[in-house]
Amino acid sequence: MIELYNLTKSYAAGVKAVDDLSMTVQNGEIFGFLGPNGAGKTTTIKMITGITRPDSGTVLIDKIDIQREPLRAKRQFGYVPDSPDMFLRLKGLEYLNFIGDVYGVPADVRKTRIRELGERFEIYDKLGDQMQTYSHGMRQKAVLIGVLLHEPSNWILDEPMTGLDPKSAFILKQMMREHAQKGYSVIFSTHVLEVAEKLCDRVGIINKGKLVMSGTYDEIKEKSNDASLEEFFLSITEGGEPAHE
Repeated sequence: MIELYNLTKSYAAGVKAVDDLSMTVQNGEIFGFLGPNGAGKTTTIKMITGITRPDSGTVLIDKIDIQREPLRAKRQFGYVPDSPDMFLRLKGLEYLNFIGDVYGVPADVRKTRIRELGERFEIYDKLGDQMQTYSHGMRQKAVLIGVLLHEPSNWILDEPMTGLDPKSAFILKQMMREHAQKGYSVIFSTHVLEVAEKLCDRVGIINKGKLVMSGTYDEIKEKSNDASLEEFFLSITEGGEPAHE
């Protein structure tokens, strides 16, 4: 479970990137975090993961305060950032073993997980190559495998399907659903509203740093007179342009 209480973050000139945001991602659900560019999605996710410190507010990961117990809290989640361009001089397998060391994944478990996930994402035979030779999609796959190595209870994914081929995107969506069905939580940001509409149990829409709507798709339809998610999104974000799959 991921709980946010009154999160606020300001940058230059006192502009609030995130403004008094509170929401909860329950166990057993996929939560889609939506909003136009610059709405505050990535800033919020970076506060959830402890990368960015909020000006005020609290983040609890499985009831653990990430500001008070950062290492303990960070063991409860796996995080996919909005860019997979990191550790590019390492070979794929070196990167995954480094991540396994960070999270204390035993060697035998690590080997099995790397093979299972590598074969599922169809990248296993490329793990001996340097990551700088990978396409954007391949780097994304390697980062995803690293995130899932220690089998975290909470997945925090920032635009995770960017650069993935259709088959890999489908596999990731399957895995997200499987994870939620085990009673764990998934939060992911996306511009692709069709994905959110089909995949998510609930969505939250952020605009200009404020959470302007949170609920199930049925709840949104009820409040929007049966408008589609796209139509409702556009109406409450003042004409932002969501992407299509």
